[in-house]
Amino acid sequence: MGNQTGIFNFLLLGLSDRPEQQQLLFRLFLGTYFIGTLGNLLTILAISFDSHLYTPMYFFLANLSFLDLCFTSTTVPKMLINCLLGSNVISYAECLAQMYFYIAFGTSDSILLSAMAYDRYLAVCHPLHYGAVMTPRLCALLVTVPCVTAHLIAMVQSIFIDLLSFCTNNKIPHFFCDINTLIKISCSDTHIHEMLVLFLGGPVVLIPFICIVVSYTPIASAVWKVPSVHGKWKAFSTCVSHLSVVTLFYGTVIGVYFNPTSTHTSQKDMIVTVMYTMVTPTLNPFIYSLWNNDLKGALGKLRGLKHFSKRQLL
Repeated sequence: MGNQTGIFNFLLLGLSDRPEQQQLLFRLFLGTYFIGTLGNLLTILAISFDSHLYTPMYFFLANLSFLDLCFTSTTVPKMLINCLLGSNVISYAECLAQMYFYIAFGTSDSILLSAMAYDRYLAVCHPLHYGAVMTPRLCALLVTVPCVTAHLIAMVQSIFIDLLSFCTNNKIPHFFCDINTLIKISCSDTHIHEMLVLFLGGPVVLIPFICIVVSYTPIASAVWKVPSVHGKWKAFSTCVSHLSVVTLFYGTVIGVYFNPTSTHTSQKDMIVTVMYTMVTPTLNPFIYSLWNNDLKGALGKLRGLKHFSKRQLL
């Protein structure tokens, strides 16, 4: 670590400094984290155990659930432990590690969503060529490339943050080590770091978002040409879940990082951040299971397998 400052710990101020509110938030976040973890794990298990779901769409969905699980686990457990112990301390090394994995998993999520949009584009607009184009090798590349890219971006940003100096202010007005917040409390000249965040972080959000819009434009055109209402819905139904997830994810991310700085407040940013760090990953598996009968069936089989195993043990 290149910390030049003598500050070895930071204080995470969190969402509230009132004990009664902290207890309420602890219960709320613990419940949300448990539900989200369970939902994402069940999605991964259901896809793994049902051979009918060994298709590119569900391969991407399983990876999205895994990334969501990792994404929430980067920030929420530390916050819950601090609430439980009545402490708000995080070490310098923990802070950098938390920021690194937060950037890595968040970036992977963003790029993977654009890969899933491309998959839906091929399925709806070019169904006859779908199997020939969306090969296992391409699927693996569409998952591996986002992860490698995300970790490289996280590494570069973490190295540059490690070069900052933190003089006397070690209070982070957030519930985790957010890169923008660390830049704000630094006593170094942060102009280059702010530019780097925009240079690396902007394309990571905007390019996948543009790719999603480009993918869904011909999808919308193809669906519109279907003569019957039932046919339109059947053609578009496989995209509804993905569109809902995209709207939740990008809507909240853009709300935090792409609004004028004059409109930002620490409290407002934290509330919106809770949406895409906790609420969105928690809702994702339920959104997909709500709209997808195949996934519902796989979850039902998984539940039946669990009951069968219990009877065998008895």
